[in-house]
Amino acid sequence: MSEILSLVTMFVPLFLIVWIANVAEGRRQREQPYEGLALVAYIFLFVLYGLGVLAGLLMQFGSWIATLDPSLFESLGQEMPLASLPLLALGLWLPSLLGIILLLPPVRRLFARFTALNAESPVHAVALSLSMLVLVNLIMTLGIGLGNLADILASAEEEAESNTLLSLWVQQILTALLAMVGVGWLSRRSWGETLARLGIAMPSDREWLIGIGVGLGMVPVVLLIEALSSFLGMGANADVERLSEQLLGALFTTPFGILTIGLSAGLGEETLFRGALLPRFGLILSSLLFALVHSNYGITLSTLVVLILGLVLGWLRLRYNTSTAMITHAVYNMTLGLLAYLSTFNIDV
Repeated sequence: MSEILSLVTMFVPLFLIVWIANVAEGRRQREQPYEGLALVAYIFLFVLYGLGVLAGLLMQFGSWIATLDPSLFESLGQEMPLASLPLLALGLWLPSLLGIILLLPPVRRLFARFTALNAESPVHAVALSLSMLVLVNLIMTLGIGLGNLADILASAEEEAESNTLLSLWVQQILTALLAMVGVGWLSRRSWGETLARLGIAMPSDREWLIGIGVGLGMVPVVLLIEALSSFLGMGANADVERLSEQLLGALFTTPFGILTIGLSAGLGEETLFRGALLPRFGLILSSLLFALVHSNYGITLSTLVVLILGLVLGWLRLRYNTSTAMITHAVYNMTLGLLAYLSTFNIDV
């Protein structure tokens, strides 16, 4: 239950910021004064990122002091290697500083030149700034170390599968709701208009077939990439495999767990990255953010695989709709989950 509360606590300020930005955007589109409300959203972000910059710089200073006197570091009882502190500090202050910089009008106008972002839109400004949270998450994960994270999870009390399932569903539902509020639901768009903006509609028979076909077709492509990389001496990263096992391993043991891996990702990640972000950020940038948000893969071959998947899903969004991408993502994840499940029984597939 504590993990659920942590997820909700993490999402609440994000909901508030994007909702205020959308109220301001609605006023801007109606040619009413909106600058005050937009400033409120920007101030919230400035405070959020300002705390990140401060914490990161303090951690950077602490790592410098600990380098001068390692005994002080040991006396604090820290388990994290001293060498990890500078990267952890960097993961806090640098993306936080960039998040603040991205709010500046000249920077927004620069991004508007090669994306569909509107430099005057408070919603687009907030979305661009919030993208730096992906970088915070990634660099912090790298700073801690995938192996260290796997060890931490392994040493912790083993959670019941039901808790893992619930946490994943809550996370993805909150992600989908954030995308909906982010494009104007509950402020300037009705439910139907929100779904239309996100590209979510009842799939046609053709879209079902395309989604299922592409999802199944991606599996042998990924397996071929992994086999080729192994042949070239660039096999799977052991830390990535250990961490993935700790995070999701329990879900591969039951049919409902496998369904959860596919359906929850299709709901949450597709609604945000393909539904909300792609039409404004473009195919490349939205796919890159999608790959980097999977910080449990670090920067490895698995990250490249996720990037390729994101590009394919983005193409489906552009060519058809988000619903087709949802089907593909769900089928792809569930097929890999099924293969992992069958492999535990030593069944040739």
